[in-house]
Order: sequence, then structure tokens, then C-alpha cells
Amino acid sequence: MRIFINLLLIAFFLAGCRNSEEQLVRRADKIHVSILTVDTHCDTPMEFSDPAFDLGVRHEDGCVDFPRMIEGGLHAEFFAVFTGQGPRNDSAYNEVHQKALDIFDAIHKNVEKNNAVAEIATSPDDAHRLKKAGKIAAFIGVENGYPIGKDISRIKQYYDLGARYITLAHTKNNDICDSSTDPAGPENNGLSPFGSQVVKEMNRLGMMVDISHISDKSFYDVLKVTNAPVLASHSSCRALCVSPRNLTDDMLVALKENGGVIQICILGNYLKTPEPNPELDSKMKELKDRYGEFNALSDSMKKIMRKEYRDIQKSYAKPATVNDVVDHIDHVVQVVGVDYVGIGTDFDGGGGVEGCRTASEMKNITIELLRRGYSKSDITKIWGGNIMRVLKKVEDLAKNPTL
Repeated sequence: MRIFINLLLIAFFLAGCRNSEEQLVRRADKIHVSILTVDTHCDTPMEFSDPAFDLGVRHEDGCVDFPRMIEGGLHAEFFAVFTGQGPRNDSAYNEVHQKALDIFDAIHKNVEKNNAVAEIATSPDDAHRLKKAGKIAAFIGVENGYPIGKDISRIKQYYDLGARYITLAHTKNNDICDSSTDPAGPENNGLSPFGSQVVKEMNRLGMMVDISHISDKSFYDVLKVTNAPVLASHSSCRALCVSPRNLTDDMLVALKENGGVIQICILGNYLKTPEPNPELDSKMKELKDRYGEFNALSDSMKKIMRKEYRDIQKSYAKPATVNDVVDHIDHVVQVVGVDYVGIGTDFDGGGGVEGCRTASEMKNITIELLRRGYSKSDITKIWGGNIMRVLKKVEDLAKNPTL
């Protein structure tokens, strides 16, 4: 009899757990229907070098397309115009500038081809209008200020093509500022004099200044120059994962004082300090030895290498999880509050964790937030309210700098 009662209690407990999880899923579904959800960084445009790639088709490879955004309840995405760092001379600047223009063109064409489900967005008003119309808002960001070269007029050209942020640097120093990860170390002692002009021009136009990837000194220099809030489009917390790409608690406090926002990057190496993994290291070395410098590859070879990279990560990496993502959100909330954090996945640029590997699984982050007691109001801010607040403030200050 006692065994029967115990089994009955276990059955009731398991049923209760299932019911509880089902309730969380239903709540997440309802929340995603009623709020605006925004991811501030994906590198999916790297796939556009293949003319056949169509955002309107559900793909098995990669992370982002419109069908999977719809499945995951993701309403707005910032598509990155990414260019890797190369030589710094007039010829190279002209070449990479043209490459950036080609990526802009490819984004516009891919969205226009799917105008029944998506449109280019450049403002919070656009995002909310499109959400109401049942369409996806396709924002654009420029990752790496390298194609600006030394020509400040290119910033307005990118703005006119729809860009609403520029990540000032990438993995190496450029003429704007120092990177957080250049093996050569700092070159400009933070933000260069030209970089100060770049920040001021972005403020003038109404473009968000993105401080992801830049050095700590560059970060603080930007805050001294800017008259508008800044964003970290895809960064995480150094207190939880020791990476120069992440923000320290002091930087989070400075970001709050600026009125900006950190968008948590869901790439494993920025969420958890990697444990020794000789198998993964060996496979990654083999990959690099086989292909050489990524930026020197043709577009078709880059696509092949990215697929092999994803396969190696899937087979050998010890993945971070949705829990780790929300740990970083928790940390920002504890240090500076819920008004200064959002989500920037870095999908198709290495981003993706167990439980959220593609845009189709975005609700799993919401489910974990609900599990930890976040309210709908909190989730509204995290999923889009905070970044739209920053973009609106940047717009308003461009129109009236005295605000």
C-alpha cells in the first residue's frame, strides 16, 4: 500500500511539473504575441554572397530566416553589414567600402523579395508599425567601422542606406579606435582624434554608437565624447566570463549613467570561461591550417568554412545554455537594473547555445526569464523596450541636441 501511495505522489508531482512547464510555454507565447521582440545582431548577411539564399525560406543550416523568426516569436532583427579588418590604405578602404555597399544592397534585395512578410525598418515607430501589421522589422547595423576608412562622409551614406548603428571596431585596431582583442595591443590609446569625429557625426545623424568589440579605454573615451546613449550590440558580463569582449561591472555602471544598453551575446565563449578542450582546439587548428586567413577566402570558400566551423562546434564544444544567457541578464539587472539590458545573439557569427541555437527557439529565453520570476514588464524591456528607448533618444538628440 505504501509503495502504491508513493508512486501516486510521484505521478502527481510529475504531472504538476508538466503542467507548470506547459503554463510557462503558454505564458511565453502570449507575451511574445503582445510585445515587440528585438535581436540587435546577426551575421546572416554573410550568407547573401550566395544569390540563391532567401530569407523567406526555412533553412536547415544557419540560424536566422523569416520562417524561423516567426516560429520563435522574434519580430525585429538587426542584420549586420560585416567586413573583416584588412590593410589600412586608400585602395583597401575603397575596396571594403564597395563590399559594404554590396552587402547593404543584398540585405535590401532579400527583404524586398519578401515584402509580404518583412520590411526595412529604421526607427522604433517602424518596428511597432510593422509588428502591428504582422510583418518582421529588418534593421541594419554596420559591424566594424573599417570601411569608413578616413572618409567621414561614408557614415551618412550608410545612414541613408538604413544603418542605425556602427560597431566602431572588430577584432583588430582601426583608424577609429583600439579593439579589445588585437594581438598587437593598443595603437590609438583608445579613441583616435578621427574616432572622436566619427562619434560626433553619428550623434549628429542619429546613429547609435556600438561599443561591442572595442577596448576598455576606447569605451570610456566614447562616453566622454558622445552626447547620446550608446549600445553594446552583442556583449556579455566579464564578472561571469573573463573575456576582453565583455563589460566589467564598472563599465556597466558607466553605461547606465550614459543611458545606454548592453545586449547579451549568446555566444558560448562570452558566457562561460572555456574549460580546457584539447579535442576542440585540435579540430579548430586543423580548420585554420586548412583554410588559412578567413578574410582572404572567396565568398564560396567562406561559406564552406563557416559550415565546417558550426559542425565542429556542434560535435566537440561544451556548449553554454539558455541558463547561462539568463545568468548574464540577471547579473546586469543586479548591478544596474532591468532598464539597461537586452539580447544580441550574434547568430550566424558563432552565436547560439543549447536550447537556443536558432531564431526558432527564442522563446526559450523568455521561458527561463519567467521561471526566474521576471514580470511581463521586465521581459518587455529586455526583449526590445530598452533598445528602442536608446534608438529613440539617439534620434531625438539628433533632431534637438539640447534635449
